[in-house]
Amino acid sequence: MKLRELLHAIPVQQLEGTVDLEVSSVCFDSRKVSAHSLFVAVRGVHTDGHLYLDKAIENGAKVLVVDALPDQLQAEVTYVMVADTSYVLGLLASNFYGNPSKALKLVGITGTNGKTTMATLLFNLFKNLGYHVGLLSTVENKIGDRVIPATHTTPDSIALNSLLSEMVNEGCDYCFMEVSSHAVVQQRIAGLRFAGGIFSNITHDHLDFHGSFDHYIKAKKKFFDDLDRFAFALTNVDDRNGAIMLQNTFAHKKTYGLKNMADFKAKIIESHMDGMLLQVDGHDVWVKLVGGFNAYNMLAVYGAAILLEQETMKVLTAMSDIIGAEGRFDVLRSTNGIVGVVDYAHTPDAVENVLSTIRELRQSGQQIITVLGCGGDRDKAKRPEMAAVAVRLSDKVIITSDNPRTEDPMMIIRDMEAGVDAKDRKHVFTIAERKEAIRAACHLAQPGDIVLVAGKGHEKYQEVNGMRQHFDDKEILIETFNEQ
Repeated sequence: MKLRELLHAIPVQQLEGTVDLEVSSVCFDSRKVSAHSLFVAVRGVHTDGHLYLDKAIENGAKVLVVDALPDQLQAEVTYVMVADTSYVLGLLASNFYGNPSKALKLVGITGTNGKTTMATLLFNLFKNLGYHVGLLSTVENKIGDRVIPATHTTPDSIALNSLLSEMVNEGCDYCFMEVSSHAVVQQRIAGLRFAGGIFSNITHDHLDFHGSFDHYIKAKKKFFDDLDRFAFALTNVDDRNGAIMLQNTFAHKKTYGLKNMADFKAKIIESHMDGMLLQVDGHDVWVKLVGGFNAYNMLAVYGAAILLEQETMKVLTAMSDIIGAEGRFDVLRSTNGIVGVVDYAHTPDAVENVLSTIRELRQSGQQIITVLGCGGDRDKAKRPEMAAVAVRLSDKVIITSDNPRTEDPMMIIRDMEAGVDAKDRKHVFTIAERKEAIRAACHLAQPGDIVLVAGKGHEKYQEVNGMRQHFDDKEILIETFNEQ
């Protein structure tokens, strides 16, 4: 692509060199630069791309996008100075790949909990409705039936536009994607056109990155602030911050809820371990998910489908067949009647949601035994809160490791134990090895009891000291059940 075309609608402050160049690729990592690449110098959390301009030139870059010109300019290189290279990277990536987000209907889902489930449900729903669909999620990225492993909740701007371009080329009508607060702040979604945005909820999470709960809310809100007047903004009216998301958006404002007046309403009629009966806008529908949090997820999916001009009865019929994302309230049963639940719950609110649901569904005499850890190098404030919730809503709790990353697992466990009252200590056990903790929970359980393994869900690894080793909660649970 010619540089002249690539710079369309880019807010250039100063240009040094020719725009009549052919650009072979757009990069922000100097190690990925090749002949005739355009290199964007991004100031990141850990490093500054401006330190690698010479390396980019050495590797073949002919265009450098910077927010400050270097002292020495190379005659054979074009320099493009802009105010914000992170923002411009998104615009350049969109232009390079032909602005794919304008060629399909892209719907973003943001919030603390429920993003993956909603995105997956929407993907499965629209597949059932006969559309060719794309998915961008924490668990996996998909183009139709083709699976592309996910490395981040929201990929970087270049990877994102590349994936969207593939979806367009393969005939996708819709794409449903998770939009993380990190991605909003780091402007990974700059340049994308969204047909709609959905807000699930907001609770204590990622304060290690955002610094304060107020900044976290503002990051979520910015996604809606940037939607245009042709999009819809669908928010959870029952969440106390739901209305805040709509305050400054130009999009069509819509709400959903189970408790308060809303554009889309639902209530739970019946609930079982294998599904629930919902009444959605006056229509009864059986769905294969359980719990109040999933009632919100299904209602948001329904509302989004209607806002995307789908027929009500076709949507409700399709809803009864779809399933959510892996590792979200996955139910397993042993031959001797122990029930296992694997869930990604990794915030105090998510732990409370899943345990409250289990308490509502359990029969008289069934114990709840919870295995819970917290991730290292992340928000420490939520550790005692998560433990406190687990202890309050469980009969027994085993505190263990999650992904300790570079932290000492026992220090993380000590942080969690700070949330346990002295009177509850006799019901709380500490087993640092996660596999042994899961096995111990299963051996403590009697036939009919429920073992919740929370925190990792779909993940197939455990990260220790920067290394990822194979680890699958569900796999270990099944192995242990088979031994009993």
